[in-house]
Amino acid sequence: MKLTLHTDYALRTLIYLGIHTDRLVSIREVAQVYGISENHLVKIIHRLGLGGFIETARGRNGGLKLARPASEIGIGDVVRYTEEDLGLVTCMQPEQAAAGHCCILSDVCRLRGVLGEALASFMTVLDHYTLEGMITPDERRRLGGREAGQAGNLSASDLKPAG
Repeated sequence: MKLTLHTDYALRTLIYLGIHTDRLVSIREVAQVYGISENHLVKIIHRLGLGGFIETARGRNGGLKLARPASEIGIGDVVRYTEEDLGLVTCMQPEQAAAGHCCILSDVCRLRGVLGEALASFMTVLDHYTLEGMITPDERRRLGGREAGQAGNLSASDLKPAG
């Protein structure tokens, strides 16, 4: 499974905003830090705003900020919201199945169930983590955030799980 660039950029943007909670951040700043097209980022920001993940303020002194604490933003929630299609194969995509674009074995195929189970497991893992857990001391230091803490290598067990 491969997540789209839309989701990748959305997660990067949220991480950046999670590091800079003390101020509003401009779209230009995020785009420059990550080397992302501003035009593309505007679309992602708009979608994240509609989803209640960020708040935006227009105008000369405007910018972006998280709509709620990073500890309340689940990684699984962001992925579900930003990925338009989590179906791993055609028969798992509702619009394709409705249009009859499934193979002749789809009603007896066991593969769809196995892939569905794998996807559910993938999402369950993502649901254990929050945005706060993705913000490492190294990222704080590299991206100019306050409270840098000590740098070091982190393992999955060092991350802060949701809940």
